[in-house]
Amino acid sequence: MLAAAGVTAVSPADAAAQTGGSPELPFLPGYARAHNYKSLKQSSFDRTGGNRDSWNIPAGGSLEVFKAEGPGVISHIWFTISARSGDHLKELVLRAFWDGNSKPSLEAPIGDFFGLNLNSYHLYQSEYLACSPGKSLNCYFAMPYRKSALLTVVNQGKQDVGSFYSNIDYYSVPALPDEALYFHAQYRQSAPCTPSTGDAARLNPDGRLNHVYLETRGRGHLMGVTLGVLQNAPGWWGEGDEMIFIDDESKPAIVGTGSEDYFLGSWNFGGRDGAQPFAHSMYGAPLIVNPERTGGRYCCYRWHGDNPVTFQRYLKHTMEHGHANDRGDNFFSVGYWYQAAPYTDLTPLPPVETRMPQVKTA
Repeated sequence: MLAAAGVTAVSPADAAAQTGGSPELPFLPGYARAHNYKSLKQSSFDRTGGNRDSWNIPAGGSLEVFKAEGPGVISHIWFTISARSGDHLKELVLRAFWDGNSKPSLEAPIGDFFGLNLNSYHLYQSEYLACSPGKSLNCYFAMPYRKSALLTVVNQGKQDVGSFYSNIDYYSVPALPDEALYFHAQYRQSAPCTPSTGDAARLNPDGRLNHVYLETRGRGHLMGVTLGVLQNAPGWWGEGDEMIFIDDESKPAIVGTGSEDYFLGSWNFGGRDGAQPFAHSMYGAPLIVNPERTGGRYCCYRWHGDNPVTFQRYLKHTMEHGHANDRGDNFFSVGYWYQAAPYTDLTPLPPVETRMPQVKTA
């Protein structure tokens, strides 16, 4: 059950067993078999029995939204927020601490974590993240922990958040399998990206100036990214290739053919006058506004759940900003991955005022 929830990659035989039931009972689906976990929920319900089912987060304050002793697995997170500040998607920071670590293994502005990388709500559905009508935020990444789990939300804005609603579903389990990995997510931004010039703007064999989605050391696998792009100049921003460095910091092991290709669209997502937003299970660009113009806005996502990119010692996931990094647009991203031990050496979160998407022309 834990593997089916996304804790770790599974073999084709295991996947067939999960969808068909078991090798002995291929006709019996997983939900019709006995399980040994206990289903639980932590929420913001009114402890007095009243109907005030939300929390207040004062300006500069921090809120514990989940705290549990292990072993267990968070299976689903749902938030919805009513706040005076129109920038709360960038001002509220979600963090997760596994097994008593004092530093987080998940740290991102709450909007970016849920794929709303440009500080505004838009509706979409994907395999792991979704935003529904009423501004509800959903996450289905399985998040295992062996000893304990703590999730916090910090308000780095200057105004109180009047109503923060939370429902977090989780399993309490007797033990986790040895192959269960820890969930990680890291926010990065290049606002703006620094464009290359001269010969460097024509050739980019090593990816030295690429935007970095994530960088980590250890053993695990990449699950995907979300990216928000705010254009600082007209034209197409997506000629950049993804370059993924795996266990070798000197050269990428995976090189793609263009940013829109990585997000499994094509031909500029339809071009300057024909671009259409789309959102599918494993990929999408659900927000496309004012395409290929100064101020153009795109939110994209790509999941690798069908083929998680494995690494044994080191992973760095990067993408060019334009061909050979010849563009200087604003990139706001989150990388998502699993790792054998909690990794806490995340890059420092940029100051809140720098996280706001703003057009920056020369």
